[in-house]
Amino acid sequence: MNASPGAGRIPLHTPLLRGEKRPRVALVGRRQSGKSSIFQAASSATPRHARLAGESAYEECLVGIGLEEISLVDLPPIETLHRLREADRVLLMYLLWGDRWPMIARHEPQQPSAPFRAPDVLVQVVDATSLERDLELSLELSLLGRPMVIALNRVDEARDRGCYVNAKALSERLGVPVVATVAHMGLGLTELFAAALAAAREKVYPLAQQCSEHIRESLKPLNVLLARPEIEAAFRVPRPLLLTQLAENDDWFLRELQEHFPALLPEVAAAREAAQRRLPRPLSDELHADRHHRAALLFETVTRPGAPEEAERWRRWADELFLHPRWGLIGSLAVFALVLFMVFEVSAVLDGLTSARLAEWVGQWQPESTAGVVGRAVADALVGLVGIVVPYMLPLVLLLVALEESGIMHRVAFVVDRGFHAVGLHGGVAVPFLIGLGCNVPAISAAAATSRGRERVVASLLITFVPCSARSAIVLALGGKYLGGLGVFAVFGLAMLAVAVLGKLLGRRHAEAGRGLVLEIPPYRLPQGRALLRNTWARTRDILTIVTPLLIAGSVVLALLAHFGADDWINAALTPVTSWWLGLPVALGVPILFGILRKELSLLMVYQALGTLEIAPLLDWVQILVFLVFLTFYIPCVSTFAVMLKTLGRREALFSVALSVGVALGLAGATRLAAELLRLVL
Repeated sequence: MNASPGAGRIPLHTPLLRGEKRPRVALVGRRQSGKSSIFQAASSATPRHARLAGESAYEECLVGIGLEEISLVDLPPIETLHRLREADRVLLMYLLWGDRWPMIARHEPQQPSAPFRAPDVLVQVVDATSLERDLELSLELSLLGRPMVIALNRVDEARDRGCYVNAKALSERLGVPVVATVAHMGLGLTELFAAALAAAREKVYPLAQQCSEHIRESLKPLNVLLARPEIEAAFRVPRPLLLTQLAENDDWFLRELQEHFPALLPEVAAAREAAQRRLPRPLSDELHADRHHRAALLFETVTRPGAPEEAERWRRWADELFLHPRWGLIGSLAVFALVLFMVFEVSAVLDGLTSARLAEWVGQWQPESTAGVVGRAVADALVGLVGIVVPYMLPLVLLLVALEESGIMHRVAFVVDRGFHAVGLHGGVAVPFLIGLGCNVPAISAAAATSRGRERVVASLLITFVPCSARSAIVLALGGKYLGGLGVFAVFGLAMLAVAVLGKLLGRRHAEAGRGLVLEIPPYRLPQGRALLRNTWARTRDILTIVTPLLIAGSVVLALLAHFGADDWINAALTPVTSWWLGLPVALGVPILFGILRKELSLLMVYQALGTLEIAPLLDWVQILVFLVFLTFYIPCVSTFAVMLKTLGRREALFSVALSVGVALGLAGATRLAAELLRLVL
């Protein structure tokens, strides 16, 4: 298994099934079988909606399976091929011919209005709790002559009811792969789509499911009539299907036979009458009863009763907590609370024991020479680096890697997948977003490792707006003291709203259709120490190779500017932003600029610029709120820019800077206007 959620072990075959070679996989099944749940679990954020002939609609999206792809189609439900209803007849025509209907269907009043390639593989979703009924449809679908896979869904509910299904035995009887799934929890879906790819590659057709001997004997004359080449060319369907439908007196097939082969109709009718005279009941009823009997025998062969195994109870309870469509949110919130506890409690203690003491020690050094100023700037940068890595980055990344190795984080990613779809992303980026609460730097590295294409770019850009521990500390320190809980909530709420809105807008900027993703749900296991350390290092090594040099260089440049008396120049240059737009004192220009090194520096330099630790007399509540909003959104830090430069390239990194500055100015200006109006009203 790869380190990222959603990345499964898919064997590498050549040639790869992708691009023009990707197979079309259609989900078929009865209502309430879980078919749509499987599609939603694998779907992209923007599936394509289209219609078949008539009123039937379907959804389709591209899904990545390892290095390969499939076009996944969620078709309308189909109950049976016995005495076809109108909607089922239309669906059957598309399953057989796609949008290229044969000669017999050219006179249909509703012709295909849009391209629809016939599926390469059928995935029938069956309900394990009502398996016997679904197996009748399986026997019917096996007549279509298409590669097929069975998704044995709701096996957990069947076991809770004391019914165990032998998937291997069912596979041997039907001649197709059978994969146990729990669709609403995402269990078994990686294996299901891997089996669909294999079926497309190897052309795995179902075994011939012949009716009983006495029925076959009675239908031999009719079968001989249908063996004519002109009939096969006109209908273009497997002969066992055509034989069954005509034997069951299917209205549509009989009507088409009369329309195109009127001379043959009397012979077909006579053959049906002769077959019916040899049977104890009407031919159509006899065929239906026989199929029902064969499905019942198959059901008895592949199932056994039994009580749930005690050893599996805790796993089912854990899955109920982390994967259930409703209760799974509780498990996700518990993980989120654990992350917040790590960021604001454990990390705060570690910060006091490490970087805070180093900063106090370095702060006693007040050099006056240029060389000393450069040395102090390097020391400040290294202290800032320690302040990022030791208290906030390492503990949080270690925690999240442990949650990944245990299998819990993959389940959280599955539960929040639909929520991320709202901003055009997949739940697979849940881990980077959680890491971003501690530090955006490893979060962007994680996003680059777990996604690609538009998802990689959009996720990385959005992560820069996730309040990291440094920005959160400022909001909690200033906002909590001077604005109260409501002010703090407003700032964090604005950040969440900004991420949601920007996700929509960035999705339009990167408008290419996103691929669906099958999120793997691995078994639970205890994390191993060596793997924890290896994966933690992989997530954080960019700090040493990329961030450290830029952090030191930026610190030296700003220190030299201050040393040579450029403070007034900087403040004057930033006056249009600080004073005119934000309504802040001009002296806050330098503190704002130093925020690109690390946000806490902005807070410390605010105290220095204003000459007091009690800023309330010098800044009113509107100015404090505007300052916090601007500081929360504008350029996270030079470390983040450095990682963006490496992972996304210069163009996207510069766009990220422009975007963050623009959003910060826009939201801060809007906040100022709204707060001033509120003050007038109050």
